[in-house]
Amino acid sequence: MIYLVLSGVLWGTGGLTGRLLSLHTRLSPTAVAGYRLLIGGTLLILFAAVTGRGRRDAGPAARSRRPRGRAAWRRVGVVGALSAGFQACYFAAVALTDVSLATLVTIGAAPVLVAAFEQATGRRGFDPRAAATVALALAGLGLLVGEPPHGVTGAHLAAGAGFAVASAAGFSAISVLGKNPVAGLGEVTMTGYSFTLGGLALVAAAALTTGAGFAPRPAAVGLLLLLGLVPTAIAYGCYFIGLREAAASTGTVTALLEPLTGTVLAVLLLGDRLTAVGAVGAALLAVSVTAETWHARPRVAG
Repeated sequence: MIYLVLSGVLWGTGGLTGRLLSLHTRLSPTAVAGYRLLIGGTLLILFAAVTGRGRRDAGPAARSRRPRGRAAWRRVGVVGALSAGFQACYFAAVALTDVSLATLVTIGAAPVLVAAFEQATGRRGFDPRAAATVALALAGLGLLVGEPPHGVTGAHLAAGAGFAVASAAGFSAISVLGKNPVAGLGEVTMTGYSFTLGGLALVAAAALTTGAGFAPRPAAVGLLLLLGLVPTAIAYGCYFIGLREAAASTGTVTALLEPLTGTVLAVLLLGDRLTAVGAVGAALLAVSVTAETWHARPRVAG
């Protein structure tokens, strides 16, 4: 749970960093997402190469710094495609509606989708406590994000919601896959190679559409490295490590710390204002994540 909570908090720094990066480089959201995955994945590959900690079963005598076997490469390809897909769908939802609505639907739908999958497959029976926690979290997220601005047409609203749900489905699928390890493929190696492939796909798509070039000034390079390291390489590495023991639905609930952390940072560092309704939503989010963390903590026998 410490890893999952840490990942949610670190994800919350991504919005602020990406926002500053866009101001410095004028890159499109798709290009920013592509560079984020590409740099984060490359850093994880380098980390595995230097430390030899790429496999969950790696010992002193046998350590793998790259995926081994057809099953491992298949998992890398699937997670890479899902990573690029849910990032692309999220930014498509942002373009059709706005950031708040896309965030609300994407992050709010993820724990619902995972909980429904776990119950449908018998991995986790119906838990009234878990259902109440998710409902409380969704209510808090709705209050925190607020209403989208006027002027969004019904067609754009429907299409944007569809892309947001597709993005949530992609993130949910990655969370479920993280619960099913592949022999010879650890969290660091899988995340590194998958994100690198997904990032290459998004950067190529951006280069063909909105453009992916920017002036490599020190501020831009620093922000790009920060975005790839903290809310990507470290955060997702922690997330997949945390999924070893926790349920996938628990992971998606702790992911709700992302908008909460992002809001706090925006208020403290950017001067954004938080309304009274938003403050109530933030409190509900904090309570829901705390309740899920407390319930999922390891029990000591005795």
